[in-house]
Amino acid sequence: MSNRWKDWLAQAERDLEHVQMDIEKGFYEWACFSAEQAAEKALKAVYLYDNQEGWGHSVAGLLRKLPAGTPPAGLSETAARLDHFYIPTRYANGFDDGAPKDYFFKADAEEAFKHARAIIDYCKSLLAQ
Repeated sequence: MSNRWKDWLAQAERDLEHVQMDIEKGFYEWACFSAEQAAEKALKAVYLYDNQEGWGHSVAGLLRKLPAGTPPAGLSETAARLDHFYIPTRYANGFDDGAPKDYFFKADAEEAFKHARAIIDYCKSLLAQ
């Protein structure tokens, strides 16, 4: 079986492009979710590169358990912030009232993009070694 880490990393980069399009169109909840997905896929690429499988959907959890060791200062918090966008960005029952579109704003989406970019850049630095 082939190791498809490059495919996962390529999709992570494409998901990040999707974040930018959603920000431009005002789909801030989807931009936040796509940022979380981009980071998650980049981390899973690192696991695959090391012939392991990253399991789960927590960006912080995947980062914490990376075989590469301790991430740079602040990156764990960055990952945890992305985890906040996994469920409530998609489901109306994530809040007492209203739809996800009512709770996420451009600043949230831009922050999510920045965080995902940081995770992807870190993963690419590990894959370049």
